[in-house]
Amino acid sequence: MDHIVYLALGSNLGNRAANLKAAVMNLTPQMTVKKKSSIYETPPWGFKEQSAFLNQVVKAETYLEPEPLLRHLKRLEVALGRVPNFQNGPRLIDIDILFFDDAVINSPSLMIPHPRLHERAFVLVPFVEIEPEFVHPSLHRPIINLLEGMEKSEIKLFEGK
Repeated sequence: MDHIVYLALGSNLGNRAANLKAAVMNLTPQMTVKKKSSIYETPPWGFKEQSAFLNQVVKAETYLEPEPLLRHLKRLEVALGRVPNFQNGPRLIDIDILFFDDAVINSPSLMIPHPRLHERAFVLVPFVEIEPEFVHPSLHRPIINLLEGMEKSEIKLFEGK
């Protein structure tokens, strides 16, 4: 059975746009990309003393269950050049699972929906672009409503190559 997943991709080291493109291209064959948002340039979140990020949200189908999907994505990050760093620090590529079908998972290794996505305009802006009416399975609110009232003036559509 195929599952619908939503992923957040981010990069603020090296050729950021190429890093996102490589991540999307390398999701296959375990995943089939159904939609992808535009790329947005966003200020750093958490640790502020670093370069701006490029962020994107992808909707995909996968045959993988949540834990194997997480392992696949972590291996992909390493294969694309990610090295260990501190939380919210600079990174070549970051791939987070936002949603997995309408599942709510709270295990030591995985929390779905992503526990802080509703606080992060840099995730919500690209998500709203591709699925504005998607209902958060824990908060029971459409994604577009989660974005209301959030500061998003520094989130810009990325025009670069």
